[in-house]
Amino acid sequence: MEVSRRKAQTRPSRSAAPLPLLAYLLALAAPSQGTDEPVWRSEQAIGAIAVSRADGVFVASGSCLDQLDYSLEHRLSRLYRDQAGNCTEPVSLAPPARPRPGSSFSKLLLPYHEGATDLGGLLLTGWTFDRGACEVRRLGNLSLKSLRNGTEVVSCHPQGSTAGVVYRAGTPNRWYLAVAATYVLPETETTSRCNPAASDRNTAIAIKDTEGRSLATQELGRLNLRGAGAGSLHFVDAFLWNASVYFPYYPYNYTSGDATGWPSMARIAQSTEVQFQGQAALDCGHGHPYGRRLLLSSSLVESVDVWAGVFSAATGEGQKKRSPATTALCLFRMSEIQVRAKSCSWDFEPTKHNCKEDDQPEKVQPIASSTLIHSDLTSVYGTVVMNRTVLFLGTGDGQLLKVILGENLTSNCPEVIYEIKEETPVFYKLVPHPKKNIYIYLTAGKEVRRIRVANCSRHKSCSECLTAADPHCGWCHSLQRCTFKDDCVRSENSENWLDIASGAKQCPYIYISQRSKDKTTVTLLGSISPRKSECVVRNVDTGRELCRGEGPPNETCTCSILTTSFYRDVLAVNVTFSFGSWRLSERFDFTNCSSLRECRVCIGTGCAWCKSERKCVHPFTACNPSDYYRHQEPCQAAAEMRAPSKTVGGGEPEESKRNRTNRGSQVFYIKSIAPQKISTLGKSNVIVTGANFTQASNNIVMILKGTSTCHKDVIPVSHVLNDTHMKFSLPSSRKEMKDVCIQFDGGHCASVGSLSYIALPHCSFISPATTWISGGQNITIMGRNFDVIDNLIISHELKGNINVSEYCMATSCSFSAPSLKSSKLRTNVTVRLRVQETYLDCGSLQYLEDPKFTGYRVDPEVDTELEVKILKENDNFNISKKDIEITLFHGENEQLNCSFENITRNQDLTTILCKIKGIRTANSIASSSRKVHVKLGNLELDVEQESVASPLYFLIGLPILLLIVISVAVGVTRHKSKELSRKQSQQLELLESELRKEIRDGFAELQMDKLDVVDSFGTVPFLDYKHFALRTFFPESGGFTHIFTEDMHNRDANNKNESLTALDALICNKNFLVTVIHTLEKQKNFSVKDRCLFASFLTIALQTKLVYLTSILEVLTRDLMEQSSNMQPKLMLRRTESVVEKLLTNWMSVCLSGFLRETVGEPFYLLVTTLNQKINKGPVDVITCKALYTLNEDWLLWQVPDFNTVALNVVFEKIPENDSADVCRNISVNVLDCDTIGQAKEKIFQAFLSKNGSPYGLQLNEICLELQVGTRQKELLDIDSSSVILEDGITKLNTIGHYEISNGSTIKVFKKIANFTSDVEYSDDHCHLILPDSEAFQDVQGKRHRGKHKFKVKEMYLTKLLSTKVAIHSVLEKLFRSIWSLPNSRAPFAIKYFFDFLDAQAESKKITDPDVVHIWKTNSLPLRFWVNILKNPQFVFDIKKTPHIDSCLSVIAQAFMDAFSLTEQQLGKEAPTNKLLYAKDIPTYKEEVKSYYKAIRDLPPLSSSEMEEFLTQESKKHENEFNEEVALTEIYKYIVKYFDEILNKLERERGLEEAQKQLLHVKVLFDEKKKCKWM
Repeated sequence: MEVSRRKAQTRPSRSAAPLPLLAYLLALAAPSQGTDEPVWRSEQAIGAIAVSRADGVFVASGSCLDQLDYSLEHRLSRLYRDQAGNCTEPVSLAPPARPRPGSSFSKLLLPYHEGATDLGGLLLTGWTFDRGACEVRRLGNLSLKSLRNGTEVVSCHPQGSTAGVVYRAGTPNRWYLAVAATYVLPETETTSRCNPAASDRNTAIAIKDTEGRSLATQELGRLNLRGAGAGSLHFVDAFLWNASVYFPYYPYNYTSGDATGWPSMARIAQSTEVQFQGQAALDCGHGHPYGRRLLLSSSLVESVDVWAGVFSAATGEGQKKRSPATTALCLFRMSEIQVRAKSCSWDFEPTKHNCKEDDQPEKVQPIASSTLIHSDLTSVYGTVVMNRTVLFLGTGDGQLLKVILGENLTSNCPEVIYEIKEETPVFYKLVPHPKKNIYIYLTAGKEVRRIRVANCSRHKSCSECLTAADPHCGWCHSLQRCTFKDDCVRSENSENWLDIASGAKQCPYIYISQRSKDKTTVTLLGSISPRKSECVVRNVDTGRELCRGEGPPNETCTCSILTTSFYRDVLAVNVTFSFGSWRLSERFDFTNCSSLRECRVCIGTGCAWCKSERKCVHPFTACNPSDYYRHQEPCQAAAEMRAPSKTVGGGEPEESKRNRTNRGSQVFYIKSIAPQKISTLGKSNVIVTGANFTQASNNIVMILKGTSTCHKDVIPVSHVLNDTHMKFSLPSSRKEMKDVCIQFDGGHCASVGSLSYIALPHCSFISPATTWISGGQNITIMGRNFDVIDNLIISHELKGNINVSEYCMATSCSFSAPSLKSSKLRTNVTVRLRVQETYLDCGSLQYLEDPKFTGYRVDPEVDTELEVKILKENDNFNISKKDIEITLFHGENEQLNCSFENITRNQDLTTILCKIKGIRTANSIASSSRKVHVKLGNLELDVEQESVASPLYFLIGLPILLLIVISVAVGVTRHKSKELSRKQSQQLELLESELRKEIRDGFAELQMDKLDVVDSFGTVPFLDYKHFALRTFFPESGGFTHIFTEDMHNRDANNKNESLTALDALICNKNFLVTVIHTLEKQKNFSVKDRCLFASFLTIALQTKLVYLTSILEVLTRDLMEQSSNMQPKLMLRRTESVVEKLLTNWMSVCLSGFLRETVGEPFYLLVTTLNQKINKGPVDVITCKALYTLNEDWLLWQVPDFNTVALNVVFEKIPENDSADVCRNISVNVLDCDTIGQAKEKIFQAFLSKNGSPYGLQLNEICLELQVGTRQKELLDIDSSSVILEDGITKLNTIGHYEISNGSTIKVFKKIANFTSDVEYSDDHCHLILPDSEAFQDVQGKRHRGKHKFKVKEMYLTKLLSTKVAIHSVLEKLFRSIWSLPNSRAPFAIKYFFDFLDAQAESKKITDPDVVHIWKTNSLPLRFWVNILKNPQFVFDIKKTPHIDSCLSVIAQAFMDAFSLTEQQLGKEAPTNKLLYAKDIPTYKEEVKSYYKAIRDLPPLSSSEMEEFLTQESKKHENEFNEEVALTEIYKYIVKYFDEILNKLERERGLEEAQKQLLHVKVLFDEKKKCKWM
């Protein structure tokens, strides 16, 4: 939403005038500014969040667990119990918009055991599924299966609560889980959802051992609820303090939604069994008449032994009971809670009691000075920074507040440090960054944000920075800014950093004084470390230096200026103090000093006050040093001495004032305030109603009280309108609800109620967005906060601003479109909302020419009902019932109102149907009807009846028609030769016209067509690493894939076959392995396929030894260079003819998989998606897969028919496979009239997926389509009895056009019956768009298919290739540049390493031709890796590659490789279109590639340790991914096949005697294993 502003009218200044708009908008923007605010979005509402000290952020939503890094970059996702599916699948049951704490599918998220050496950190997760299940996973690797799991641990109800904590106890020091949960809910509808064990029905708190094989259902101890029907307890949190476990909770009735008791704290011992230590009630009801019985959030501030809680009163349905005092932040001392906790049977059944039967829970009172009352708090987190207690508070309207407590825990007015634009309620749990205390994680709805904990930069000076008393902020001398300590250079040096402990008085400032009468001294005061300094005083006007000084090593610089007349003429000076790396400058103006008469004014303008002479002087004027003032304190002291003493009024005046107050409370009456909601900009005309306002003096003020710890706003009345109404002008303020009261003449402040400051309005969309030029249509704007709009304006380029009357509610605004009759027929206007003097753009409204009506028909249905059909031309208007009034005139000017029914749009005309009911003579009315009067908004017109030709005309015209036919026949017979000649001429003209039309249409489309590519296409369906690697390693050998994909996580490493272990050790001998590879490559029957397979098996076998695999790659590459250098070095690595070339491809795939996924994956997927979208925009022949829009000429559908888009209203039948309340079953789908029914099904399925985010639940061949026309239905099939059979017996597939389906038709999707025949498989006996022999049709036109084809030439449609290229061009360039760019000026390790290796080899071999190295790099990276990826998106994504997409990607891959080529392309007009298509782009790409290669070479070289660390990390990532035993077995098959040759080679080579023995030993082991299998 854009904010525009117009100049406000001048008005008298008042003390209550609002802040300047610009300043306030900047102030509002400040909390949400900053670029360091990453956001992560989930597909479902977030139910739990936790951070670990080393492994990132964990978020649970629905049934999914996501792991993020500390910058909220996504790492991986896991479904509960590693179920099949993905995290984007919505969960059928969603929690409410404002859930109670703990109300979600995920109940616990507890990292623990962090830093341990054995298992490392662990994560305990609790879910509602499987009767309240728990899982324990490794923090460092969530992809591994859970270590432990169990059921009946947490609440199985989404609305039920669970709170838990993991701790160590007992002599073996084991880990235990203390968990409190609402196991049973009283609602009847939820009891069937889950059925907890009978033993859990009364359980409130239990302890479980988390180190067993599973989390046993049997607890180590439990604490039961008191009584079976005593109600439920809602637990909010669990934490440890002073060797006890505390559970804050409140009694809650889940049926009525009411709290049934006071919030309390339960306490048990931190032990191996449940030892109940009591409960204590918490009283945070101050300031609310009914108390606050709901507990929303909890936080222990352990450093000060204080617990903070957010409490709330009941708000009722729809938040109607919310008031400025609804919620409160209360702090309690933990020591007091511990003392007052009693072990009584109030909410629980303790085994031991320490109280009497009649004892009542003793309420613990909060720390009064820290209580903060607010209208809508939702969450709290507390911490201690620099001995200051800091509290962060979330609100229900998306704000993050910050409260800093004073030394006595006194709360200040909270600062808004962040605001969520969508105003989503903040989640009940705020989580701090575990390593950097400058960040906090803010959760709201489906989003997590990382927010800075302070807006230090808004403080512009040192004194302002330190006076703010924010412990996170301090003044950085070197940057001269208020910053976080970590952002300040050399902040560890205390001399460069001032924090709030220093105080504002330590801020450095320039001080001008006179130590003697003959000179003025300029120096620097404040906290400055003694070091070398320089100071300069310079005349601003002339630039001349007045003095320059240099300070001694341990003293600050001082500059002295003589008090002579020469210097007294200086009007402005600039003083600069330099301290090495930083400097401090200030400008002083000395204009008109002598004309000023007051001390304060004099010094405030920069001059000096000479007390002895009692006048204002130029600072460089001589004055007695003791009388020389340059700062305000002496002026204030002198003013206080001169001022007469003021006494507070005596007894009598005070008494009279009290009487006036009493009298006032009896006389004045306050009724209401309007409006009750205003924007944060304030409101200039707020009206208060009541009685006797004119009897008061002018001393009437309104007092606004918001957050309890903030100052009140006191606003004087603007104007008393009459005795019952007065007007106030309210200033701007931040978002919150405030109490309002009116005070008359200083008396009692009478309450008016509450007033809410809310955010500026936000528009979502306008409906309808098109209207007619005469206006009058009802337009609706949807959005939020529309109840603060002053008025709505239509802005037109010619007519200016037009005020329209509107009817607005909170989320919608309706108005009648004004008439623009005198304007041009087509025009766009801007809809704007005015709030105070601010204008908000809300979108555009398009005006088109008025609807055109062509006639009407009257059909009597029965004698008591008349059906009127009014015909009008097709247009883009969305006419509703409230827009139109229809009146039928009949007989002698009689009229009847016609009730609107519906509008039907056909191919040619639109029909408006209305009915007249309750009449007696429908037939006579129909025959006597004269006209229909239509009122459409402001447009009124009469429609005449549609003319019907009389039978008499046909009788008269028939003889004439016969005469014409006879004469034409005679003429044709006599002039046959002449007619044939003329016919040929006409055919040529028709051919020319057709060519001209097609070429013009192609040109127009190329210039005007635009593909609406969506930026957000959902989650990219990446394949996991295992499947990506296997598809890359074995692109044509799919049979190998399944043998490597068995789950290896639970494989016992000690159970490895002895023979395979020996072979594994043998191939780790570098000399042996290199010898084997060279020996195999010399064998004639060791084919290219064998070489590729051997390289892939070797890659898998050494997947966890990448450092060793890289060394093998180096050796083999050097050997290959020795071979190539003897022949043609430029051909090296060009083909896959050796093991090392395939090995290089695999190595690049392994090392670049992360870069591919993080940087290239998204633009690549967007390219494939956009290409698909463009192809499907035009006709696609279902038999040959050729399409009108393509990049490949061979796949161009040039035999294209005329086609149109048809908008269908599709209704999906409800099926058990997708029985969800959230699924939208009525969807509008656009298809082409030339689409087959099968193609329409695919588009309908895709539309359902895009609309709902999930598939329909049935396969494509399991559904049928049904056309609904009125009460009739017709099933749609590709082939049925109505299908067209051509003359040669070929069946033409049915299309949407075949069934004459028009715009707006309703199609029903339903499930096939069980015995229904499957869809037909197309053969040579079927055709779709390409009819038989269409290539040669022009030669056989007279023989068959006469008249079925227009003239078509393939070259006419070559512009479609260019149209497709233009549509994907920006996406393609983004993809290419993501490949050959260096993010953060760093190349991927593998690329930098291998390119440096090639450079070094070229240098060592004295290769001076730069083209050779360029070709080596091109053959090793783009050719061996990127082209393989670009042509095979199914290697990277879980998608199906169609033959057509494959052909288009081949063109793109060719252009990509041309960019890396060094040879110049010489293309002529006869060159292939695949080459011509990107001919102009290739030179630009080539320059970018050269820059890319140069940038990589210029980067500092990688050290061997850096590369080894990278390879080691990659190896660890892929542990247990593949079954290496299978790979070793396949390698052994090759060894044993050529065993004699290998053995002979080993015997001839020196130093391989031991390897020879090991090989023989391996063979013996394998032979024994083979014998064992036979036995």
